[in-house]
Amino acid sequence: MVTHLGNAVVTVEDTGIGIAPEDLPHVFERLWRSDQARREYREGTGLGMAIAQTLTQVHGETIEVTSEVGVGSCFRVCVPLERS
Repeated sequence: MVTHLGNAVVTVEDTGIGIAPEDLPHVFERLWRSDQARREYREGTGLGMAIAQTLTQVHGETIEVTSEVGVGSCFRVCVPLERS
C-alpha cells in the first residue's frame, strides 16, 4: 500500500495470461467472461469483479485495472484517507 494525492492505494498484481485490450472495458460487468475464458472452460461466474467494484463504490473508493496479454494484470483500489 502506498499513499498518493490523499488516497491509500492498494495494488494487486499477477503474472497470469493478462486481459486483452478489447476486454478491459467489460471486466467489471456482471456475468461477463472473456471469449478465452469461455473457450477454455475456466471456472468462474463472472461476478467477482462486479462485486468488488460495487463494494468499493459503496465505500466511496475506486477500483481500476491495467493489463497486458501474456504479462499479467494490475488491480488498484484507491481509498480516500479523509472522508467528507
